[in-house]
Amino acid sequence: MFIQTEETPNPATLKFLPGRAVMGEGTADFARAEGAERSPLASRLFGVDGVRRVFLGNDFVTVTKADEKDWALLKPALLGVIMEHFTTNQPVMLGEGESAPAATDEDDDEIVIQIKELLETRVRPAVAQDGGDIVFHSFEDGVVYLHMQGSCSGCPSSTATLKMGIENMLRHYVPEVLEVRPV
Repeated sequence: MFIQTEETPNPATLKFLPGRAVMGEGTADFARAEGAERSPLASRLFGVDGVRRVFLGNDFVTVTKADEKDWALLKPALLGVIMEHFTTNQPVMLGEGESAPAATDEDDDEIVIQIKELLETRVRPAVAQDGGDIVFHSFEDGVVYLHMQGSCSGCPSSTATLKMGIENMLRHYVPEVLEVRPV
């Protein structure tokens, strides 16, 4: 098994590509070891000293490290955990994924439907390439609230991504959108 790694815009986060499906559907974001019990893979990754966050995507795993830790020391241990996990055919999750794509709810109005469609077709695929995810939270008084996950969470460039990229695109296509903010 060969696992590729990619840097992300967040210097504290590294993206691991095991060459096979990780989640299949949905994503799972673990901000700490407590709560990661439902994912044997995330639990094992948190067992490596210096791991601060684990995000599981469709075909990738992103790991965020503590600031004082060095990737040169962490990366081999993380590669070993991921390789052993997949070669022994253990489940990634013991239940369902945490968040499915921002599906349209019957109660959504036309503006929210447009916002969710733009996020699903234009934003989420681009953000997934950087090892993260953005999930629609709400739309209130012209403000779109988004939940940032994976490498996007805590990323130094996430504010620029929200303001310059996502906000400008949404304002262009949906004039009712005045601003985008993280949750």
